[in-house]
Amino acid sequence: MNGNLSRRDFLGMLVASYAGAILPSSARLLAGGTDKKPNFILIFADDLGYGDISGFGLKESPFETPNLDRMAAEGAKLTNFYVPTPYCAPSRATILTGRYPFRNGVPFNPAPDAGINEVGLPDSEITIAEALKDADYASICIGKWHLGHTFQYLPRRQGFDEYYGILYSNDMRPVQLVENEKVVEYPVIQATLTKRYTQRALDFIERNFRRNRPFFLYLPHAMPHKPLAASEDFYTPQTPDDLYADVIREVDWSVGQILDKIKQLGLDSNTLVLFTSDNGPSYGGSTGGLRGMKGRTWEGGIRVPLIARWPGRIPAGNVNHSPAGSIDVLPTILKAAGVDVPQDRVIDGRDIWPLLTSARAESPHEALFAMQSVNVMTVRSGKWKLHVRSPGGVPDRGEDWVDPRGPDGVTIIAPYEQARPSAYPGVIGGDGPKEMMLFDIEADPAEQHDLAGQHPDVVKRLKALYDKTVAQAPEFEQPKRFKQLRRIKGGDLNYGN
Repeated sequence: MNGNLSRRDFLGMLVASYAGAILPSSARLLAGGTDKKPNFILIFADDLGYGDISGFGLKESPFETPNLDRMAAEGAKLTNFYVPTPYCAPSRATILTGRYPFRNGVPFNPAPDAGINEVGLPDSEITIAEALKDADYASICIGKWHLGHTFQYLPRRQGFDEYYGILYSNDMRPVQLVENEKVVEYPVIQATLTKRYTQRALDFIERNFRRNRPFFLYLPHAMPHKPLAASEDFYTPQTPDDLYADVIREVDWSVGQILDKIKQLGLDSNTLVLFTSDNGPSYGGSTGGLRGMKGRTWEGGIRVPLIARWPGRIPAGNVNHSPAGSIDVLPTILKAAGVDVPQDRVIDGRDIWPLLTSARAESPHEALFAMQSVNVMTVRSGKWKLHVRSPGGVPDRGEDWVDPRGPDGVTIIAPYEQARPSAYPGVIGGDGPKEMMLFDIEADPAEQHDLAGQHPDVVKRLKALYDKTVAQAPEFEQPKRFKQLRRIKGGDLNYGN
């Protein structure tokens, strides 16, 4: 054996040589009729709104996204795509496991500066990376993990070969960059994050292309989560009120770099690229005409854009309006890879390949659910959405609001000109929030007119679906937390300082 060739690489070459004998026919078909295993790239923006990309929402996006527009034109858009919570960690656990937060054990956000250190994705859960590992896929997570920041929860304990990023939100102290299990930068210069994450992604793609190894690239960007920050190439100080637009243009640039790289390497026809967001937007973003924002279970908080691109496999320009969700990403990827979905647990997601390839395909779900903390809040079935619990109103924050996790020039290094509460991203108005509100989402996507009184039969049917699901949810204890935020000192993974 060549001394420069590792045993793992040698075995990988043997596996690739005989893939046709062991790879299911469905996977060979999806890979273009060849025996080569497909690659998967999952780009997961943070707090990017439904209306932050052109072609989604009731009006034109206020932001420039030419690369995402191109990706959609060359692939498919799902316009009724949902995440299970209007905030970070549970949404991330769901997209990687195909299971609702009440099943995967992550209904809360870990946060070292709040003392929430015991929340994380359990070892018993199976992620996309773990499921693909047995098929000899290389995998990397680049960016925001937020599924536990202590050693037992780190990405390489959940199937990823490599990790590079911030283990939680980029406004949670200590903001520190971690490579595998080691802090490599503290504090973090946030204006360079998108570029550095992109370069790491390109390097990973290049390395595995040269090794002739199939790969799974999970790229959960830091942006446009607050504090907003863009590199000098995209930052426009002459227009200080559009920092959010600068950030979106750089995220869009990053997508373009990745699409160009796989095309340059000849991987286009063998790579599925997915782009979506973990929840709706915060201040400065756009819901595209939907009600609410991040933190609320109105459409603006849980409905996000989904773009999928796989030239030759996904028809260009396909648009499907059937409800689907981030629970569907794991089974869809595993089916395309020819890997079995775990059979020893409930997988809430379904293979949505038909939706990606046909505008007429119907949702595989009788209902989709959304949560807030430990509570199941909403049920979406067909065109109807029932808010069993009140979705809440507009956050009561004035222009004098001071963000306790805002840039301070020392521990959180980002521009001071952050978006303010006046830049509310969603529709305000409509019938006031309360329990048991019913909306026809097709006719009234902004959730203005409660129809519960006119359709008691629909309310009864959806409530029955809700009750059946809630009966499956275990009891959760609220995590221990500090009474107020603390400035935890960084430099290592010890959060007791």
